[in-house]
Amino acid sequence: MNKLYGGVLITSSFMLFMLMVLRYGVMKNPVDGGYLTIPVTINGTNPLEWINSVIPPAVQNPDSDSQLISTDILISSLFSGSSFTKEEQQALQTWNQLKHLLDHAQGLPNAAGAIKEASSAWNSLVSSIEEKRQGHANDSSRTNEKQCPHFLNKMDSTEVGNSSYKLQVPCGLTQGSSITVIGVPNGLLGDFRIDLTGELLPGEPDPPIILHYNVRLHGDKITEDPVIVQNSWTVAHDWGGEERCPSLTPEKVNKVDELEQCSKIIGKNFSQHYVASMRSHTSRRFSEAEEQSENKKYFPFKQGYPFVATLRVGSEGIQMTVDGKHITSFAFRETLEPWLVSEIKISGDLKLISVLASGLPTSEDSEHIIDLESLKASPISAQTSLDLFIGVFSTANNFKRRMAVRRTWMQYNAIRSNITAVRFFVGLHKSQIVNEELWKEAQTYRDIQLMPFVDYYSLITWKSLAICIFGMEVVSAKFVMKTDDDAFVRVDEVLGSLKKINVAHGLLYGLINSDSQPHRNSDSKWYISPQEWSEATYPPWAHGPGYVISHDIARTVYKKYREGHLKMFKLEDVAMGIWIADMKKEGLEVRYENEGRVYNEGCKDEYVVAHYQGPREMLCLWQKLQEGKGAKCCGARR
Repeated sequence: MNKLYGGVLITSSFMLFMLMVLRYGVMKNPVDGGYLTIPVTINGTNPLEWINSVIPPAVQNPDSDSQLISTDILISSLFSGSSFTKEEQQALQTWNQLKHLLDHAQGLPNAAGAIKEASSAWNSLVSSIEEKRQGHANDSSRTNEKQCPHFLNKMDSTEVGNSSYKLQVPCGLTQGSSITVIGVPNGLLGDFRIDLTGELLPGEPDPPIILHYNVRLHGDKITEDPVIVQNSWTVAHDWGGEERCPSLTPEKVNKVDELEQCSKIIGKNFSQHYVASMRSHTSRRFSEAEEQSENKKYFPFKQGYPFVATLRVGSEGIQMTVDGKHITSFAFRETLEPWLVSEIKISGDLKLISVLASGLPTSEDSEHIIDLESLKASPISAQTSLDLFIGVFSTANNFKRRMAVRRTWMQYNAIRSNITAVRFFVGLHKSQIVNEELWKEAQTYRDIQLMPFVDYYSLITWKSLAICIFGMEVVSAKFVMKTDDDAFVRVDEVLGSLKKINVAHGLLYGLINSDSQPHRNSDSKWYISPQEWSEATYPPWAHGPGYVISHDIARTVYKKYREGHLKMFKLEDVAMGIWIADMKKEGLEVRYENEGRVYNEGCKDEYVVAHYQGPREMLCLWQKLQEGKGAKCCGARR
């Protein structure tokens, strides 16, 4: 459950070390201090470069009709026949069956936009594949070069002033990624901003801002006290609602990844005890006036004083720590997700010492994998009869998570012997580099199914549909299971449970929730408006990290989709419950089989499915099983 504390502790240790360096080296002369400059190049360009500072205005959509391309043309380009080999087509086995997704877009935010963006990304990817096939690409530089780096850094001392600093992030961010900024607020006001921006789309004047982190040391129109303002921005919706720290409503405590949206210490008065505590835990220099004042309000940034600030990506949002202390959290907003980040932009009155982006998504070099053949999926076809098909939801740049699954529970004998099959269901990315890496991965391991839409969280219900199609049309499976790439599945236990239950029709097996209500709080990630679901409660449904349906349910889902009668709902596990409830009304005898050993928020010993497991935890869980220690949990994610 404490998903971030371990990472925050490590980050804090690093920050304290850097502060010690700063205390003795930066304050005297940060410009002439002789810091080592480490240039980073990606495909021959330096990702950290100077540009003129531009604050995105409130812009409108382009007026010129010539810039707009019809939806029909875009969709037709997605599904037009390409000259792929039989082996290459293994990654597209459900692609054409999903060509009518736009007819099932009602209730799914940004569905049409995701397909349009996918069309552009797909055309670029196909062109790249054709170039390489015809020998026009420089294979020696493109094939062997690591296109998605694990980390990017730049250590230098420079004035930001009226310009901004940009660090390009070619493959986005993922859970566990972090960005550490070391600097000194200076200038007239000492105000500065950190923006995490996405890709600029054709026809749009400015890229979306996933996180706008605005530090105002002298307040603003609302307050004269220092304040941190967090927000997001898109062309379609302009600026979102501001999240301020200190909050205007301190009595309302919101949490993201179990951490406060605004730490309670911000804006509180200092005390002698607190100052002494801060001095003993950090290397931050306090003036005598601060030490003697009991009325000084705490704020993590101070003009003329160095700081180490780290933005860390969690499962629900982005957390900020400053000098080792948690300061703010910012929940991801709809269609603004960490994998979209393509650039880090720092601007304002700031002496920037260093920028480090670490824990970035990167793929493994297959040429250096000793056990490569054992990680490849066995070929399967429509004639292949399976006891169980498992579809795994994954995002394009989650390379490490997929490798962890391949090395662990995908090594069960039932999977290696084709009694059970596993495939990852992955939408396209906006970055061509990520899509090229994903295509290469799909061709290497033969276990990825590409989806004809950009992979927004609000569209994962389409993946549930795709899993049903694969389980019924590509193979013939008795049961179909859905899980996530951060879930550890004990496949032998799932098969054993299904055998004990001995129900072949109308089965929903998993952690059943029979009395849940829609989240009506608009701040919630799972907010559902009365227009989306008018009833007070949901029908029974099974939690998403791991549930199983019988083949007749999967076949009916696909049948209703073909006939245009499948109601879409943006919460995919609840959507499956709604579909099954409709089948029950039509006469299907449904068996809801609760499995209490499916843990949707961590791990407990004797688990069948353990959720929120990182690559290290996955490998640890598998090792314990292989050593005969049983289903015992690892790490802090319990």
